[in-house]
This record gives sequence, C-alpha cells and structure tokens, in this order.
Amino acid sequence: MTRKEQYERMIAYFEQARPTAQTELEYHDPFQLLVAVILSAQCTDKRVNMTTPALFAAYPDAFAMAKATPEEIFEYIHSISYPHNKSKHLAGMARKLVEDFGGTVPGDIDELQTLPGVGRKTANVIASVVFNLPALAVDTHVFRVANRIGLTRNSKNPLQTERELVKHIPQDKIPIAHHWLILHGRYVCQARKPHCGECGIADICLYHIKNNKTKKEPTC
Repeated sequence: MTRKEQYERMIAYFEQARPTAQTELEYHDPFQLLVAVILSAQCTDKRVNMTTPALFAAYPDAFAMAKATPEEIFEYIHSISYPHNKSKHLAGMARKLVEDFGGTVPGDIDELQTLPGVGRKTANVIASVVFNLPALAVDTHVFRVANRIGLTRNSKNPLQTERELVKHIPQDKIPIAHHWLILHGRYVCQARKPHCGECGIADICLYHIKNNKTKKEPTC
C-alpha cells in the first residue's frame, strides 16, 4: 500500500466513523475556547470542563479577565495542572488581547502566538476550530497515533509531524483531521495498550501489521 492509499483509506474511514468530530472542550465563544485550550495543556478535557464554568462566570470575556490578577484567577483553576503558570498566562493573554486586538481573538496563527501561553499547538487549534483554517494541531495523541499508524515516518517533534500530515491530507480535511486523530488516540489507539481489535484502520497501521507478523512467525 502506498502512502497515498494509506491516507485515502484513513480519511475514508474517519469520514464515515466520525463525520462530525470536534473538540470535547466546552465553550461558547472564541475567547472561552482559547482559555480552555490553554488550561488543557497536560490536563484532561474532563478536568478543564469541570473548572471553566465558574471561571467563565467570573470572567466572561477578555475585558473582565484583563482586570484580574494571576492570584485571583488561580483561585478558580487551582485543580488544573500547573495552575500558577497558567494563571499568569491567562492574565497576560487577556491583557494583551485587549491592548493589541480590542478583546477579539485573532485568526492569524502568528498573531495568536504573540499571546502569553499560546504556542503553535494552541494557535492551530483556534485557527482550525474557530476559523476553519487548514491548520493541524499536534498534541501528544496526534504525535503518537500518526507515528504508530505510519502516517508519519521518523518525525522527531510535533512540527515535523504537522508538516508531514498537512502535506498528505487534503486542505479541506485538515481542520477535522486533528479531531479524528486525537479522539482515536484518546479512545482507541491509547498509549499503553492500543485497542487494535476495535480499530477500523488496523489494516493500514504499521504497528498492528508488524505485531501480527511477529506473532505469526514460528518459534524454535
């Protein structure tokens, strides 16, 4: 099977199995999504969703959060991983959003990365989810799944993975591809024990093919 055929098979499967894949973070506007994505770094979406309702009630937009100190924000997010750093990031992000962008979340990836706490992954999430741009965020799930399946070959970091994926995935499918891969990694292709028997693309997965081949080899 060629790389082109592998990608076509993967896309065809997910279009049928997850036609409406989307983020599991709960939000009502671009600002809330930006906050939630910053909080989700090295933290589960479930925990973030338990934390944000009270936070958003206190700070419903960038203007409200820009007036808060990191210490005040910390009281709402102390159950999140790395709450001290994230409190500082949220306070700084909100202030810069107000000062430089009039409180409106920008759609440009480079502009997004000027905001405190916003790296390339977060910027790509906002660009794809909010603005439907062909940006593909690579988190630990996407990095692992793409490498394990063989969609990427020898990618050493998220940027290399991103570049290889967007090179092979049609532009109009790139925004949803992030959700396909992250949800697949979260529920099927898990880190410690992938559920290959439940996987609809095991036939194109290099990890699965290699393991099956090893099991079938005779032992002395």
